[in-house]
Amino acid sequence: MEFTTKDLQELKHTQILTQNDKMRKTSKETGTRIFNFGITAYKSHSTNKITCPFAKDCIKFCYARKGSFIWTNTKKAYERRYLLTKDKDMFISKLVDAITRRKATHIRVHDSGDFYNHTYINNWFYIMNLFPNVTFYAYTKSKVLFDTIENKPNNLILIYSLGSKNDKLIDQDKDRHSKIFNSLDELNEAGYIDASKNDLIAINKENHKIGLVIH
Repeated sequence: MEFTTKDLQELKHTQILTQNDKMRKTSKETGTRIFNFGITAYKSHSTNKITCPFAKDCIKFCYARKGSFIWTNTKKAYERRYLLTKDKDMFISKLVDAITRRKATHIRVHDSGDFYNHTYINNWFYIMNLFPNVTFYAYTKSKVLFDTIENKPNNLILIYSLGSKNDKLIDQDKDRHSKIFNSLDELNEAGYIDASKNDLIAINKENHKIGLVIH
């Protein structure tokens, strides 16, 4: 993808890795350094391309399409990061620099947006393989894309999110998956682990039923 001089200037000043309150709190409590990379939720504003190709029910109540996510500067930053993913060399270069500079121990791929095709996934795999001691994790509705890939990086943890067009592909007895609940009581009654306030709970290998209370 060709960037204009203005695009490059804006990308230069856009934070590539971010931390929300939940990540800052978890990092402080656990002595880790957790950061996030997010792109525009559901559909790009500038290209009109879908960024969450398998989203279904969540489109109606997606937290990444309301609140602070729709503030002008925030919205622009997520869109710039999406556009960055279309340029392989720049995307990899900036992520490698950010991960190294911020001494990340954990990277959440997408607090907004999703893996939208195999090319994008493979670019992430390249980055993950450069940082074998960093844990990368992602909530994703793109299971259908990952099911065709045999060799995934060992430091990638996938959490398949219910509410997609392909929920039938998720084996809820075996696959690590997540489900949204209206209340903590509802979550507990269904036998899920609450990861609403601590993301590291979601990537604990013993936890396969990840619950999140809607917000």
